[in-house]
Amino acid sequence: MKKQNCISFSDRELVKLSLKDTSYFECLFHRYESKLLTYIKRISNFSDDEALDILQESFINVWKNLNDFDSDLSFNSWIYRIVHHQTISQWRKATSYGKNKTIDIEDVTNLTAEASKNHEDRERKMLKILDLLPEKYKTVLILKYFEEKDYAEISDILKIPEGTVATNLNRAKKAFKELSVKHRISFFD
Repeated sequence: MKKQNCISFSDRELVKLSLKDTSYFECLFHRYESKLLTYIKRISNFSDDEALDILQESFINVWKNLNDFDSDLSFNSWIYRIVHHQTISQWRKATSYGKNKTIDIEDVTNLTAEASKNHEDRERKMLKILDLLPEKYKTVLILKYFEEKDYAEISDILKIPEGTVATNLNRAKKAFKELSVKHRISFFD
């Protein structure tokens, strides 16, 4: 399937076409591969190989459940929900056996000594602070500010009410700011 052919179709159309001709599923894969891989790495800190494995498993789950997709819903939210659940499941497995990669608080504090102001450094610092937050706060911040999802999409992905999304976002921002101050990391210099 040529990429230029994919662009002309909406997600819903590609789902319908994929159910008749599997080559169209490649369009969905290419449309979401990069965004979802970035999302996996942001919420989990898995290595590139681990993130690719999760992405592959997620797309297998998407394919297996494509017949069950409700075309009245957003495919974007649906696929993010599948990837989110797969990532969290893998993360829980890794941490339940003591295999998690813990963050040394000294590493976070040492970041203040760095004077670099480039975007990658800033994002790395943000991710370090995000890793110190409870999962529910980390997830809503990433979905809102890194993945640029609105409250309705976040609600759909996480299967929580929009009011809970708003509450969790407010609490997450407050906790993020407190951790930034505590570890003397400024994002506004």
